[in-house]
Amino acid sequence: MLKDGEKGVIIQRDKQTYAVAPHIACGVIKPDTLRRLADIADKYGVQALKITSAARIAIVGVKEEDVGNIWTELGMSPGAAVGLCVRSIKACPGTTFCKRGLQDSLTIGLKLDEIYHGLELPGKLKIGVSGCPNQCAETCIKDVGLVGKQKGWTLLVGGNGGAKPRLSKELVKDISADEAIRLIEKIIEFYKANAKPHQRLGAMLEKMDFDEFKSAVLSE
Repeated sequence: MLKDGEKGVIIQRDKQTYAVAPHIACGVIKPDTLRRLADIADKYGVQALKITSAARIAIVGVKEEDVGNIWTELGMSPGAAVGLCVRSIKACPGTTFCKRGLQDSLTIGLKLDEIYHGLELPGKLKIGVSGCPNQCAETCIKDVGLVGKQKGWTLLVGGNGGAKPRLSKELVKDISADEAIRLIEKIIEFYKANAKPHQRLGAMLEKMDFDEFKSAVLSE
């Protein structure tokens, strides 16, 4: 039996079947990829196609002997659905599509996904990018979040959901997209260097002075 996360699969409740969750950057997918997913689901008689909270489309109820063929036929890389790493970046439509968008969340979200998706870290790390203060990408409970406002981006840190939820804290506001990408790199570097195994960013910040962290990542 495959282990959870092995070959890009997630074991299901029945302990016999798996979910195959290919990576779909920021939830943007082409029609031909959707058709391929549907054709594979029909071919292998899976239980469901599930749109996940991370904007992936999981093929649910896959038999172990079909896993290899499905990945070959998909021609897609696995989504980072499990493990101690950067999970899929969640981004709203932003100014690309949404009438309420104030900043281009999809462009910066896709850029962050390209840089960080699957990057191994001491603990799991989730990133959200919302194009306006409505925060449709749930940036207030992400380890790292960007919120678009009239004057630029607000950068949030230290949020998470789960059994012990935390709201993120504002690190800096009114920054450009380039500044945001640079600061996120520094945040991740600091986290990688200082967090304990399995420790989320918010839990690490609770153990230290926030102004000390702020000074470390905002310094040139």
